[in-house]
Amino acid sequence: MESLLADLYKITLILLMSAMIACSDNQSNGPIDSSLPERVGLAESEKIDALIKILSSHSSKLGDPIFLRAFKEEKLLEIWVLPKGNSKYVKVRTYPICEASGESGPKLRQGDKQVPEGFYHIAVFNALSNFHLSLGINYPNKSDRYFVDSKIPGGDIYIHGSCVSIGCLAMTDDFIKEIYVLCDRARRNGQQKIPVHIFPFEFGSKAEMDLTLKNPLLKQRWSNLKEIDNYFVKYRKPAIWDVDSEGQYQLASN
Repeated sequence: MESLLADLYKITLILLMSAMIACSDNQSNGPIDSSLPERVGLAESEKIDALIKILSSHSSKLGDPIFLRAFKEEKLLEIWVLPKGNSKYVKVRTYPICEASGESGPKLRQGDKQVPEGFYHIAVFNALSNFHLSLGINYPNKSDRYFVDSKIPGGDIYIHGSCVSIGCLAMTDDFIKEIYVLCDRARRNGQQKIPVHIFPFEFGSKAEMDLTLKNPLLKQRWSNLKEIDNYFVKYRKPAIWDVDSEGQYQLASN
């Protein structure tokens, strides 16, 4: 009888431990998914502890919604997250952009080596990239199509590793691992579109004043970008935007 009770006790303990493990697996900060592509799995295993620590200091966790905000002139890429229960995004990381070809101004055609400017989302997750890991944006978007060369608009615009760029935002391999893991976890946790806002410069900076004087034909377009970014600065959430009959960005109902 005592032996039977001991066996039942052991079985109960095993079942309880299994239930606890199952609960742990359902958390977005849970263990690495063994079905991930090898390169992504290695990036997660290398970066997950540091990312959990960074996010937890902002009351956030892996899998929370992500927003990317880039500035070409300053060569900076910001990562913002929306902690559960919050209405405002918080900035958790700022990465130096290792390389970005071209100059201020939008991308207009294939081969111009320009990084686009405007409002995009991540459309491609490439775990087998020639540039370590890469996140492709949906260029050309609705606004771009008013201005680009319709025959050769170009494409394949990515945030990627390897620190080389021909129209992309190139990061170091070390940084792209973190960025990819953050975005991939958000996607796997249900975020259907991860916004990526790319600006020619930080608005309100000396670069804005200098480059606007140098490029008067771009003043209106940049002013529209600024209006939508100002909404984010004020409310700490990406604005809903639309495109007018001339292809210019405009604030929509928010």
